[in-house]
Amino acid sequence: MTALPGLSTPQLASPALLRSVFRRHAAGVAVITAQSGGSPVGFTATSLTSVSAEPPMISFGVGARASSWPVISETEYVGVHILGEHQRELADTFARSGADRFGAPTGWREGPEGVPVLDDVLAWLVCRIVARVPAGDHRLILAEVVLGDPSGAGRPLLYHQGRFNGLRD
Repeated sequence: MTALPGLSTPQLASPALLRSVFRRHAAGVAVITAQSGGSPVGFTATSLTSVSAEPPMISFGVGARASSWPVISETEYVGVHILGEHQRELADTFARSGADRFGAPTGWREGPEGVPVLDDVLAWLVCRIVARVPAGDHRLILAEVVLGDPSGAGRPLLYHQGRFNGLRD
C-alpha cells in the first residue's frame, strides 16, 4: 500500500478501522423499541437515518445477534425515540447487554400499535417496518412513519468518541 503525501499510512479495511473512524463521527442517539407477546424489547441506536420525505421513511441498523433482533425480525411496528442530553443513563441502560431495560427507573407506556413509548424524550415515532435487509453482521431496517410527537423539550444527546455527550455551542 502506498502512503499518500500529508497523510499517515492508510489501513486496510477491518472492523477496527471502521469502529475507529466512526468514533470520530458524532451521531444522534435514539432508542428503538418493539413488543411481542407483552414482552418489550429495545436498544440504543446511533444508526438512525431519515430516508424519504414522501412517504416519510427512516432506517436503522440492528445486530443480527442482538437480544432485540428476534422480536424486530418478526414485529410489524417499532418505536423510535430521540433522546435528550438529560438521558445519558437511559442510553446506557438500553446499550447494556443483560440490563432490565424497561424496569425502574425507565418510564414508558404502551403506545399506538402496541409499541413501547418512552417518557420524556425529545421526539418519538411509531413506524411500520417495510423491509429487513441483510447487511453483514447487521440487518438494515426500513420503516415508514405512521405517527409521532416532536414536542419534547431539551437538547439532543450525541454519541462521540465512545461516549454519550451533550451538544455544545
